[in-house]
Amino acid sequence: MDRAEIGKVSKALADETRLMIFQAIAGRKQMNCGEIVSLQGVTPATVSHHLKVLSDAGLIECCREGQFVYSRAVPATIEKYTRSLTAVSQGKKTAEHRQTSSRRIKSLFR
Repeated sequence: MDRAEIGKVSKALADETRLMIFQAIAGRKQMNCGEIVSLQGVTPATVSHHLKVLSDAGLIECCREGQFVYSRAVPATIEKYTRSLTAVSQGKKTAEHRQTSSRRIKSLFR
């Protein structure tokens, strides 16, 4: 996971409402917007916005089944995020950072 992806996931989970929504979805197999609205006490428009941010970060995926759109957690994203944060905390560079550093070094020798 590169820095941009780490930042996107971090930003998505930094919002308290989004974190609660993500926790609710992750705790079940799937949830539709109406179920999320009733659990969190927020408007459908607000839920829709938060679902888009979570989806853009790769934390959830949405799937239409009949008239309902269901949201499901994507565990692989959390696993990659956790591994990436562990690597960063241990001083290891992300793949993106290594590539950027490599390009800078090469440009010095041109």
